[in-house]
Amino acid sequence: MTEQGVRWTADQVLALAPDAASRKAGSKLGAAGPWSETGSGEGTVWGLCKGSGSRPYQTVVDLAGAGGPAYRCSCPSRKFPCKHALGLLLLWAGGDGSVPASTQPPDWAGQWLAGRRSRAEITRAQQAEGGAAAADPEAARRRAERRAERVTAGATELEQRLTDLLRGGLASAEQAGYALWDETAARMVDAQAPGLAARVRELGAIPASGAGWPVRLLEECALLHLLDQGWLHRDRLPDALAATVRTRLGLKAAVEGPPLRDRWLVLAQYDTADAKLTTRRIWLHGAGSGHTRLLLSYGAAGRAPELALPVGLALDAELSVHAGAGQSRATLGERFAVPAPAGFRPPGVTTEEAAARYGEALRDDPWLESVPVTLDRVTPVPDGDLWQLADADADSALPLSRTARSRPGLWRLVALSGGAPVTVFGECGHRGFTPLTAWPEGPGEAVPLC
Repeated sequence: MTEQGVRWTADQVLALAPDAASRKAGSKLGAAGPWSETGSGEGTVWGLCKGSGSRPYQTVVDLAGAGGPAYRCSCPSRKFPCKHALGLLLLWAGGDGSVPASTQPPDWAGQWLAGRRSRAEITRAQQAEGGAAAADPEAARRRAERRAERVTAGATELEQRLTDLLRGGLASAEQAGYALWDETAARMVDAQAPGLAARVRELGAIPASGAGWPVRLLEECALLHLLDQGWLHRDRLPDALAATVRTRLGLKAAVEGPPLRDRWLVLAQYDTADAKLTTRRIWLHGAGSGHTRLLLSYGAAGRAPELALPVGLALDAELSVHAGAGQSRATLGERFAVPAPAGFRPPGVTTEEAAARYGEALRDDPWLESVPVTLDRVTPVPDGDLWQLADADADSALPLSRTARSRPGLWRLVALSGGAPVTVFGECGHRGFTPLTAWPEGPGEAVPLC
């Protein structure tokens, strides 16, 4: 594959930025002025960027990194990628000759690349031989049993607290405020059940969510009770549903079956953050398999996760799918080429089919917030103070979620459409549809909306 064949667009580069500030700063460095000794070749881009000091910053990007693009820069930034890496990629993406093709990187870049690829070879060799020395299976079994006991104790305690809440009346939840739920969530963390802790924290915001909150609180309490009961009686569940319960509690899910190699289109990438953790979600669609899978990666609070993939490109790679009924999570395995232009889109469905797909998925996973869906030929239209995606070929529509209405990506979608139908990928759930990426009706590149 030629160097020009894998050149990215500016939008695909900027989608890698860890935050808006990095996106803005990187855009300013996407011109030739501060750069020297730039080059590219074999999935690598490098260059020197003039900074405030006497020595320029040495910046190199490995586009063929095993877990997505990898970056090294001699600047002191702790962001990945830093503004210099983003600027270098933007300069390369421009295709104006500012980053010439070269067969040999400079020593400082070559040493880093050689070290990375040497470590990758060692890892692959270890995996081929069954990995490093296996951990003591008996010790692992005892650890799993101890954690299961803690989770069971936490689930039992949570059941009692839910019972007390219903006996005292839902009005007591409004009077108690967040304190009741924060303390209960802390107890679930102690019980090593982070999934229960997260759902408990969400209960604390419901009494302040406006009219009809008692109904919503009761619904969420019922789902929490169902999850508790699923764990406490997991020996009676089918294996797939039991695996889903484990996943919802925050326990590690086993990999199911051999890795699947395919050309995976990067559909969307976005981050969510709380006080302790940044979670990155990357949606992929397989050209051959037709499967849509989710990659999750994490970073400490205030730091973006290192895994980043450019939206709209495709990568030849293996994915390992996690066990569980209705689960779409996967782990990225070996990659066989750098991300390249895809040349295809996921097949779309109508708005009615999207809603039906979510309903069917709830049978396998009652706690599922949404499902990945691509809508074909829909138009964003206002609906009073709200927005919806209207089906161009049927008398139906899906409302946009509150999350979608608060994002600037809504206006990018409206501008892309201009009143004409578009193809939109997003998440469809009980809160509405959240658009993540869109394509124009005719030929055109993917437009990230988040």
